[in-house]
Amino acid sequence: MIGKVPQGWQVKTLGEVTDIFKGGTPKRNVERYFQGNIAWATPTDITNLNGALYIDDTETHISEEALGKSSARLLPVGTVLLTSRATIGKVAITRVPIATNQGFANFLCKEGIVNLFLAYYLRLNTDLLISLGTGTTFLEVTKATLLNVEIPFPPLPTQRKIAAVLSAYDDLIENNIRRIEILEEMAKAIYRQWFVEFRFPGHEGVEMVESELGLIPQGWAVGTLGDILENVKEKVKPGKHLEPLPYIPIDCIPRRSIALIEHKPSSEAKSSLVTFKRNDILFGAMRSYFHKVIFAPFDGITRQTCFVLRSKTPDSYPFDLFTMFQDSTVKYSSNYSTGSTIPYATWDGVLAQMSIVRPPDLLIEKFSGAVVPMLDSIQVLTMKNANLRQTRDLLLPKLISGEIDVSELDIDINRRE
Repeated sequence: MIGKVPQGWQVKTLGEVTDIFKGGTPKRNVERYFQGNIAWATPTDITNLNGALYIDDTETHISEEALGKSSARLLPVGTVLLTSRATIGKVAITRVPIATNQGFANFLCKEGIVNLFLAYYLRLNTDLLISLGTGTTFLEVTKATLLNVEIPFPPLPTQRKIAAVLSAYDDLIENNIRRIEILEEMAKAIYRQWFVEFRFPGHEGVEMVESELGLIPQGWAVGTLGDILENVKEKVKPGKHLEPLPYIPIDCIPRRSIALIEHKPSSEAKSSLVTFKRNDILFGAMRSYFHKVIFAPFDGITRQTCFVLRSKTPDSYPFDLFTMFQDSTVKYSSNYSTGSTIPYATWDGVLAQMSIVRPPDLLIEKFSGAVVPMLDSIQVLTMKNANLRQTRDLLLPKLISGEIDVSELDIDINRRE
């Protein structure tokens, strides 16, 4: 039950203010179903937004035939997506027409409710939504349950002002994420060109010679990951002494991105903890096929589900980072993981022994000179986003509850809905 609400606000159920649609999955064994141009979202697509609010593309696309033969439907621009199965409470708003799988509840807002306001309300009440989940194999909050969830909301002008204040932060965060993505792609491209395609500065005059890894430039060597990286195991017990340190469990590490997006307070760090230093490489050892590899923008703590890898030559950490990030490294790690239910990678004697091509030190130094400014900029933008999120999240409950009254605020409300 909703308690007292500010004067002029209404309380209605989600079923009264929205139409709710579940998604669906076409038959997986029909290949042509997954060769279309209709964006089809899974919860991973929301995770891959790295905290951004809007979704404008998906990893998978399906055909019109597949859409017609599943329970999914094409959702219009402005639909609020909520992950409602297994992972509950991730929210996004569509910026292009999208269909989803059955891991979502999708909300089309009726007259009187602003989609941005609804999205922020759902974000704020993740714990409530999780508490409503049922099921033994995985939790799911059902459509029938969601229809009866009550939501307090102010008049439309106030909703739009609240949405304008909060989305201003999300717009800045999204812009910074795009800048991070550009910098990251630039750094990856240089690594790929120099150390995978062997088109490094001065390559024209260098002869290719045979090695156990195939043809490599003359003067290069074959080594192992253990030659360049140390698996640091600096264990630490939970407690107040950790308060200054950010906590990065494996679920905070994004897939296929070197840039940390979020972290948690050390008070949530309970067991199997290890410390890391700025510029250490965190490599997701649990289910390593998820491809979770980042460089640390600060000193902090993580769990032993991650390897904390430290460069033996500190100035070479950019080369070491992108070597660990390569698909070939992640695949090797996954292929030699142990454990049937939850596979874990092994460093000593396994991943540490993976063969790699070792360029000359001078070329590694030149690569660091080109890439370190990009990595430094990524770290700065990451910290800016952390501050923006912190400020937004402090405002969120106060605005959504009406504790901060914006009804008289002179603000541009011509924001996206």
